[in-house]
Amino acid sequence: MSRTERRFDVDVLREKAGDKVYARGLAYFKSGAVTLTALDAKRATARVEGSEDYRSVLTGFGKIFESDCTCPAIENWGFCKHLVATALKANEAFGAGASIENADDRIAAYLIKQDKKALVTMLVELAERDEALYRRLDTASALTALSGDALETMMRKAIDGATRTGRYVEYREATGWAEGVDSALDALEPLAHGKDAKAVARLALHAIDRIEQALDSIDDSDGYCMGLMERCSDLHLTATLAAKPDPVALASVLFKLESDDEYGQFSGACKTYEDALGDKGLTAYRALAENAWAGLSKAERETRYGKASKLMSILDGFAERDGDVDARIKLRMINLTAQYDYYKLAEFCLDQGRQAQAGQFAEEGLFLFEGERPDQRLLMLSVKLLKASGAAAKAEARLWAAFEKQPDLEIYAALRKAGGVVARDRAIAIVEAHVVKAGRQHWSSSADFLISLLQNEKLVDAAWAAARAHGGSMPTLVSLANASEKTHPAEALAIYVKQVEKLSDMASYVEAVKIIKRMARLRSAAEQKAYVDDLKIRMKRRRNLMKLLD
Repeated sequence: MSRTERRFDVDVLREKAGDKVYARGLAYFKSGAVTLTALDAKRATARVEGSEDYRSVLTGFGKIFESDCTCPAIENWGFCKHLVATALKANEAFGAGASIENADDRIAAYLIKQDKKALVTMLVELAERDEALYRRLDTASALTALSGDALETMMRKAIDGATRTGRYVEYREATGWAEGVDSALDALEPLAHGKDAKAVARLALHAIDRIEQALDSIDDSDGYCMGLMERCSDLHLTATLAAKPDPVALASVLFKLESDDEYGQFSGACKTYEDALGDKGLTAYRALAENAWAGLSKAERETRYGKASKLMSILDGFAERDGDVDARIKLRMINLTAQYDYYKLAEFCLDQGRQAQAGQFAEEGLFLFEGERPDQRLLMLSVKLLKASGAAAKAEARLWAAFEKQPDLEIYAALRKAGGVVARDRAIAIVEAHVVKAGRQHWSSSADFLISLLQNEKLVDAAWAAARAHGGSMPTLVSLANASEKTHPAEALAIYVKQVEKLSDMASYVEAVKIIKRMARLRSAAEQKAYVDDLKIRMKRRRNLMKLLD
């Protein structure tokens, strides 16, 4: 079969599956275990027989295609043998020009012609064997007959049933669990705009509570629970806007939700629910927040997390609504225990057009923590503000002081831009002093920094001299070798030899062979052959390496 006759590119297929899975899929295909149920320009579907029958679906063409299968392996390991078998069967049929009837269309056409009563009987029998389908039909049918308290009671039971775990829900089962919860929420959706909107709002909160409880019993690696809770929050908002509850009572409910909210579903509720709260509700909301804040001790207010943090966020939202920048700054001044706090405060002031205040807080933060390594963000913001205020000399002096304390590439770039070659030479001298102080016992990060700085400045001779004098980490030395093969082949070769030994010890044979091939460009063929021959003798027990070398 020519490459152009393939429905799915076999090389990509093998890459997606891996050699072992591909081989198993090939065996399935050859054994006749695959029955295509549909094949067209967009999709190939098949039933694959094994220990169980699975339905595999491939959409796309050539090298670009997506896939799904009903087997558990698809969730645990990815591209499965059933998909390989399906793709190969599709390639066979496509190459032969075969036309495959779409079974889904055939089934749909058959059902349309059937008696309504027969279809109902068929569906009920199927639902009796499928708990999720049964709950869905039970809920949908009850919605047409119930209203008021009876409806709310029934839907509460439906939510409880859908969110119940019973035991730990493994990763591969989480999708089905989430789909069941989604179905229960689907039933609530059309009720959120009508006479049952109040009940829907209560049920949405109940669903959030149930999902939160279920989180400890689910492998939610794909984040289904957070998505479901967001949907419940949206549902609650929609129902609340339709129900038009008493604004003061709503403020009390929302304030408790936001204060106790562990997952942020109701963060900024006073803004999100502004239309439902109105002026009366917003006033009540603010009063609740201010009273709660007044009841906190000084130590509690300085706590970064928990209730104090949430109250601070609520009060900040009201201050923003009022346009009261001073109140917002005052709130941010409560927790100034690290350089980062000062950075965020200075940045906030700058965003609000308070450049002078931003500069003051930046200076204060650096002064209070001058015994520590400067926070890079605070330092660079301080320098920016000093330059903007016309104090360029002070800004440069601050950069040098920070660089002398701890050499840094971003600081160096700023100094180099301002001072040119003179700044470069001064910076190199500072870094060399750091390296000497660190000593040669073990290579230090300062040695790496010095070598990289010299390399970036095209001072390759000096970089190699620094490497010989102070050592360096293998990644840094390999980078230098790569950059200076033409000018310093002997030095580069010496580093490559060490790198090959290291990679071989780590069983990274493919990478080792790449380095060996690179070495061939730096010396004669005879020298390269002698090196490889010696390597084969010393490492003959490493069969995978020997295969690659051959």
